Amino acid sequence: MMQKYSQRSYINSLLVLLLFLSSELTAGGEQVFGAQCARCHTSKNMTDIIRDKWLNRSISEFFLVNKNTMPGESPGSLTDQEYVDVVQFMLNQAEIEFKDEFFLTSDQKINPKETQEILLDVEWQNFGGNLSAQRYAPLNDINSENVSKLDIAWRWKAENFGPTAEIRNVSMPIMRSGKIFIGAGATRNIVAIDAETGQTLWMWRPNEGERFEGAARKDSGKGVSYYEHEDGSNAVIVVTPGYYLVSLDAETGIPNRDFGEDGWVDLTKGLRRASNRELDVGLTSPALVVGDVIVVGSAHDVSFRPPSKANVKGDVRGFDARSGELLWTFHTIPEPDEDGYDTWFNDSALYTGNAGVWAPMSADVKAGLVFLPVESATGDQYGGDRHGDNLCANCLIALDVKTGKMQWFYQLIHHDIWDWDNPSAPIVADLAGGKKIVAQITKQGFVYVFNRLNGEPVWPINEQKVPQTDVPGEWTSLTQPIPSLPLPFERQGVTLSDLIDYTPEIRAAVQQLLNKYRLGPLFTPPSIMGASDGTDGTLSLPFATGGANWEGSAFDPQSGLLFVPSQTRVGLMQLVNEPEVSDIKYISGTTPPPSVFGIPLAKPPWGRITAIDLNTGQHKWVIANGDTPKIIQDNLALKGVNLPRTGKHTRSGILVTKTLLFAGEGYGGDPVFRAHDKFTGEIIAEINLPASQASPPSSYRYKGKQYIVMTVSNGKLPAELIALTLSD
Repeated sequence: MMQKYSQRSYINSLLVLLLFLSSELTAGGEQVFGAQCARCHTSKNMTDIIRDKWLNRSISEFFLVNKNTMPGESPGSLTDQEYVDVVQFMLNQAEIEFKDEFFLTSDQKINPKETQEILLDVEWQNFGGNLSAQRYAPLNDINSENVSKLDIAWRWKAENFGPTAEIRNVSMPIMRSGKIFIGAGATRNIVAIDAETGQTLWMWRPNEGERFEGAARKDSGKGVSYYEHEDGSNAVIVVTPGYYLVSLDAETGIPNRDFGEDGWVDLTKGLRRASNRELDVGLTSPALVVGDVIVVGSAHDVSFRPPSKANVKGDVRGFDARSGELLWTFHTIPEPDEDGYDTWFNDSALYTGNAGVWAPMSADVKAGLVFLPVESATGDQYGGDRHGDNLCANCLIALDVKTGKMQWFYQLIHHDIWDWDNPSAPIVADLAGGKKIVAQITKQGFVYVFNRLNGEPVWPINEQKVPQTDVPGEWTSLTQPIPSLPLPFERQGVTLSDLIDYTPEIRAAVQQLLNKYRLGPLFTPPSIMGASDGTDGTLSLPFATGGANWEGSAFDPQSGLLFVPSQTRVGLMQLVNEPEVSDIKYISGTTPPPSVFGIPLAKPPWGRITAIDLNTGQHKWVIANGDTPKIIQDNLALKGVNLPRTGKHTRSGILVTKTLLFAGEGYGGDPVFRAHDKFTGEIIAEINLPASQASPPSSYRYKGKQYIVMTVSNGKLPAELIALTLSD
């Protein structure tokens, strides 16, 4: 059984460990400092910091702060030994002598085996693990040798959180100071749970009344944020279904009275509204806390069939994390005197809405930048009322987090009419050779990679000609930006060879079906139901929900590998004219995507994970994520057909650690959680779950044990939060 240590035991053990180090290890510390710290600090600068801020404080505290915050772009990504080495090097450079209980003599001895069990707490600090959104846990307690011994440590049930039990809960659990924080129920109750036992510590319920009844997004949300104040008065930051920003005391769950009005800030105040249309704005992704600034985006109702071309605009705002005061507002749709207004022809920027940031965000703390993955404008598949490229919709934007001023932007789709808005938090990383990058994963199957300080593409992005629309009143860009690298991680565009042909009967049924629909390469536009050529819409790959989606990807800072989960699913882009529904000439039809004999049209795999080396832009490996569904195995039309492992077109959540890549199948998949070899994709172990993984998994270490937590659901019973750990 793994020994448990109290925080005091950690400190004492670390003091012994640090002072046991010989001068020979200082050389290793100097190398680590040069590779990881010298980009921002000189040894003299670090000496000044130590002398100004760390005299009369403990070595162990200094160690913990460095481990939990450095390197800034990927805290905790070094080995424990590397952190020990660099701390010893910095202390030697500063010539600091610790006294009293902090002073140990150099002749003390230690058993090296004991140091292997000095297991510090490692938190999962926000939606993406940390502000870089890498979904990386710097842990190796669970590894290829013991992962098969993972078992359920505890289960927390969401059945009593209402007003009715929530079947699918996708709230991303975070862990701070020994507590897990998660949303539960349609009213978005916030719950604090003991990270070791699963015990409920406190619950807060927002009572929003009519505001909740009219909310655009009624669910438990995708997670919460955490504000760590230097005086220890930490807060859980929540956006409610009714679109309030709330600060809760992290110890009690009671709203902080010094924040806004008794803990609440009304986010509907100050919105730019172009009409009297009913307000359809909220947010399910957590706000992003960067230093003392809370950055808040917005999510609107689904815009496939909007009632009007006019809507509230998806501005992004920064608030003071202590007081709730509005610090700045960034206009994703420009005002007439702002840059980009001329990309909205006929003054369409005045009334067009959406273009919000509904997806999670990320940040580079050292550079003071927050990265915004901006969605498309109103509506999702017809833009005849907003001709032009439509900046800054579908852009990746870098803002100064303190001022809200745009530092750079890049538009990834001009005049989006495919609903391929930017769905996930941009990944912030440092690559070999000191490259500082930000990578945006997209629904359309591309990864766009930029120098995060200036927005320059790491590899050329070429404007390439694309098919044009014949829909009356529509406008399409002549070109779209296509990255030369990395290679696409999903199938793009539809041809006959992309569709199933396992038997002559299946091929004949597919060919007959294609008489009704248009095909084409990536960026083939939507088309009208009952078009002059006799077709009823356009088949599309990827699907409107991806490709990739908000669950995001994972990045391994040790190898430079990016792991992208995605689905391959044919979509139908069909436009209809329904003036009784909308003042927009064309909105999306309601015909479901076609299939033949109950088999998805696209050839498998239908769910996959792709490993991309961001140092080269090349694929390392691709695997199907999930076994072939039983309903497909038993399909009579496939009798005698030897299918490959198909995976499932569900939305998987993944996690990478120092040792393994973990992946579930997502809501609707099988109740199994897999550990993969990071470098080959090989399945190392399969862990049975009580239900399908629903939220992306997170991992932390607490009191000497590594845990993996996630919500699960079987689609019938109320959702649960479960914690996996190594069985004793």
